[in-house]
Amino acid sequence: MSIRIRKFKTDDFEDVLCIESEAFAEHNPFAYMHFYEMHGDMFLVAEYLDFIVGFIVGYRLNENEGRVFSLAVREEFQGRGIGAMLLDALFKEFYSNLLKYATLEVRANNMKARNLYVKMGFIPCWIEKEYYSDGEDGIIMKMKLSSYKFHDLDLFAEKIEGISLRDAEEFDE
Repeated sequence: MSIRIRKFKTDDFEDVLCIESEAFAEHNPFAYMHFYEMHGDMFLVAEYLDFIVGFIVGYRLNENEGRVFSLAVREEFQGRGIGAMLLDALFKEFYSNLLKYATLEVRANNMKARNLYVKMGFIPCWIEKEYYSDGEDGIIMKMKLSSYKFHDLDLFAEKIEGISLRDAEEFDE
């Protein structure tokens, strides 16, 4: 039993939007198709038994920097290393595009995500006051890709043992 990380396909669009709308209060479904059209190599999904259980979207911000635009994992699959697998795969894309840094922004109150990002090597750099429309602050984080130790994605496979899947119809909502 394992998670497979692969490039996003247009057939994945509805699943990605479902995960995105569950994960984020503010969402823009059109942004994802735009990112696919502009940065297809940096739009990845995590699959478990042919179901999309997570995704990550990144893009080249400038000559040296890649930006993590969005990362989300279905709630029932969180805490099993899938977010780390997606980040690792995106970092490989950044690295292969000769980028030196990765940056992202995270809600100040999202401790689960902040802890993952620190574990993966990100350092909080500054706070963007009232970054979100609801007034919450955003924390800008950055990491140097040359100091990141890339993982073998199979190392995380054992973390998904024991997952109980919902009925297939629920994934198609």
